[in-house]
Amino acid sequence: MNSYTLSNNVTIPELGFGTWQTPNGEVAVDSVKKALAAGYRHIDTAQGYKNEASVGQAIKESGIPREEIFLTTKLWNGNHSYDLVMSSFEESLEKLQTDYVDLFLIHWPNPVAFRENWQTANAESWRAFEELYQAGKIKAIGVSNFLPHHLEELKKTATVFPMVNQIFLAPGELQPEVVQYCQDHNVLLEAYSPLGTGKIFDVPEMKELAAKYDKTIAQIALRWSLQHGFLPLPKSVTPSRIEENLAVFDFELSADDIETIDQLDGVVGKASNPDTTGF
Repeated sequence: MNSYTLSNNVTIPELGFGTWQTPNGEVAVDSVKKALAAGYRHIDTAQGYKNEASVGQAIKESGIPREEIFLTTKLWNGNHSYDLVMSSFEESLEKLQTDYVDLFLIHWPNPVAFRENWQTANAESWRAFEELYQAGKIKAIGVSNFLPHHLEELKKTATVFPMVNQIFLAPGELQPEVVQYCQDHNVLLEAYSPLGTGKIFDVPEMKELAAKYDKTIAQIALRWSLQHGFLPLPKSVTPSRIEENLAVFDFELSADDIETIDQLDGVVGKASNPDTTGF
């Protein structure tokens, strides 16, 4: 698998395995182990997913050396502030059974608990991120669900700019303003829910393209994401689909077909507004 190179020259596999909505326990352990066995080397979890322990167990049981795996987790909403970042990060390391993570993200920029002072909360959280990064406990640092105004606010106090912004990107939801801002600032865009939490499978245009290329709808959506320069994070607990989602490096979509997909609007829903979410 090819890799992207982040702004600090850390390399990251260009397709990852997502674990959102994968319950902690046997299901998560089995699916991550199957993903690693299939060839994934990039695993994405989060404190808020409540499955870090299972992800850590799966990595350990896989027998694959830790240094061959790119591991991401994220700071949950209640853990903003310098001290809570530090303590919750240590908990994450313990659950993941590792002494470092490859990427740590602020999961949401404006959680309810900090809505009155989100700018300060993010600045203090980021200060802790930078310390952990400088100490070598995190190889790269970034954010998730941040809009340009959140990044501009963070820029006022940051000494290291985010290397990644993980947002909802899928056919029908291109978030052009966020994408343009991140591309202008050399911030890699990771695409969570790149299959639109399953809604993509009902889109007629995607069915037609899957037939045209003799590929699955999921493979068409992931290929579209890659050709935009995004890093998709498909999630599945089904072994056959876990393998299918990796088989996207042996074909390319034409420019016209990329444009067809780009014109789809709202077919998988829209990204939540991080300034008004209820969590």
